[in-house]
Amino acid sequence: MGKEKNSLHNLRIWIRNIKKGVTIFLILLPTILVCLPIILLVTGSVMSSGELEQHLGTVFYDGAEFVSWKIVPDYPTFGNYGKLLFMSPQFFVLFWNSVKMVGCILAGQLIVGVPAAWAFAVYQVRGRRALFALYVVLMLLPFQVTMLSSYLVLNRLAMLNTQAAVVLPAVFATLPVFLTYGGFRAIPAQLFEAARIDGAEEWRIFCGIGLPLGKSGLLSTLVLGFLEYWNMMEQPMAFLEDKSLWPLSLYLPEITWEQAGFAFTASIITLIPAVFVFIWGQDYLEQGIIFSGLKE
Repeated sequence: MGKEKNSLHNLRIWIRNIKKGVTIFLILLPTILVCLPIILLVTGSVMSSGELEQHLGTVFYDGAEFVSWKIVPDYPTFGNYGKLLFMSPQFFVLFWNSVKMVGCILAGQLIVGVPAAWAFAVYQVRGRRALFALYVVLMLLPFQVTMLSSYLVLNRLAMLNTQAAVVLPAVFATLPVFLTYGGFRAIPAQLFEAARIDGAEEWRIFCGIGLPLGKSGLLSTLVLGFLEYWNMMEQPMAFLEDKSLWPLSLYLPEITWEQAGFAFTASIITLIPAVFVFIWGQDYLEQGIIFSGLKE
């Protein structure tokens, strides 16, 4: 009996370990698949031209062989980084374009979207629900649906081929209103009523109660906005003809096996600000998702 109990106990432990191992594998597999392209970018950015030609030559020479790759280069070099950072002024022009456009978009969304979200969340006026539902519907429309109408309006305003053509439509986007609205709705209404009883004006309630307590929704809006507009491609391609006005997301040299390492390096540098903002704001993103699920 003792041996049977020990055997049964060992079998249970073995089954438990197998389940644990399968669970870990299922968790790690998506992580590896997500991180693998970034690893390949980092590896390619420090490969020499000879290694890149060896691995990617079949793509550019119409060869019949499969593409090969190495996680660790045989002869790593940082020459591509030096070329990009010290010998490519166009890269910094486009980098500054991205900084200007993303900064103006986020500032404009705060000025326009935050008061709108506050009005939807706090003031019980007739038609509020219907208008907010319209905002949600507009939020679901992809850029391809509104591109033609936006193009016609911007053309009438003589704003095409200017950075304002990219900034202005994004300032009036509905997603910031939706996310910020959830943060304001999470504030107990009794606080507002108590402040009004004490004689506080509406703008003081907004600045003294709404903004501090609803900052999680605001910050999640800023993080999501930065990630979206730092990587935008369709809007500048549709509204900007002059390449000197393009953002960094459209910076890509002519790709040959000689320029492949340079392209990998440009992708890595472009990715760094987005990764930094995501790491800094991931907690606020989670809170913003929670607020967006709050019911009326």
